[in-house]
Amino acid sequence: MVILKTLSGGREMHGFEIANAIQQTSHDVLQVEEGSLYPALQRMLIKGWIVGEWSRTAGNRRARYYRLTAAGRKHLAEEIDAYQRVSWAIGRILRPA
Repeated sequence: MVILKTLSGGREMHGFEIANAIQQTSHDVLQVEEGSLYPALQRMLIKGWIVGEWSRTAGNRRARYYRLTAAGRKHLAEEIDAYQRVSWAIGRILRPA
């Protein structure tokens, strides 16, 4: 969900940019390691939630740039809805009696 949300801004990003954006947006609370990020991106490619295209970075390095698809936007909306329901339920449980 966090990766999809990061890509939802419409800008194509390569893996390092995605991980960096997540870390910055979360004020260093969330850190996505390469060993988790790239397998997750691969699963999302297979499911059709994102597409990837090889290109060059500003530093002339070869990198795969990812962007969200319509199916990815739909899945993101579903994930956010599910997260909000769970978060609401946990909040109800944690409230003092």
